Amino acid sequence: MGRAYEVRKASIQKTGAARGKIYAMYAKEIYSAAKKSTDPDANPTLKRLIEKAKKEQVPSDIINRAIDKVNSGVDESYDSLRYEGFGPGSSTLLIDCLTDNVNRAVSDVRAAFSKAHCKLGVSGSVSYMYDNLCVLSFKGLTEDETLEALINGEVDAEIEIEDDTVTLYGNPQDLFKIKNAIIDYKKDVVFDVDEITTLPKEKVTLQGEDLETFKKLLKLLDDVEDVQNIYHNVELGE
Repeated sequence: MGRAYEVRKASIQKTGAARGKIYAMYAKEIYSAAKKSTDPDANPTLKRLIEKAKKEQVPSDIINRAIDKVNSGVDESYDSLRYEGFGPGSSTLLIDCLTDNVNRAVSDVRAAFSKAHCKLGVSGSVSYMYDNLCVLSFKGLTEDETLEALINGEVDAEIEIEDDTVTLYGNPQDLFKIKNAIIDYKKDVVFDVDEITTLPKEKVTLQGEDLETFKKLLKLLDDVEDVQNIYHNVELGE
């Protein structure tokens, strides 16, 4: 299966996580983005986060409260951190955190790796094996029509077709340009996936004890308060 499947599966897994953590995650991300500008039309990052939060059924009052905190002058500071690590076998992970306490974040992430008998790596030890991409997935256009839409919009993206689903991969900064090119071509298009994400260049398969250890590590990391996203190269199947 292609990368499109991995993106959709990751999205499904995320919505199955504890709702409380998802709400808290978006509240912090939206607040941090809104500090640059509370106007979504002037702040593409904020606009993308609001759209993504609504897709994951985050209540509007949580979104509005996060923005209102900025308007009311509340000053909270969050640091974006990325940790790179090695799991069992040939598995690798990238862990993104958004935290108001860097010492707590690194301590909790390190403890998760230690409990799973895995190890953190230094900056750059894993990230070169991953691509940072914008991903859009939708139905209703053929490959030729999609290519024509991209040409008309003067934007480039890799096209992947799986059944009747079209998935586009492009530079993160081109997300809205790609999206607008498709909308201009087909006004009623609905995007199943519309995000900036990180995908491994190669996948690996784990079995037996290695697989169980890896799943344990994922659970430990998911329980860390400051962890926003976990990217890895393991094929977990359905």
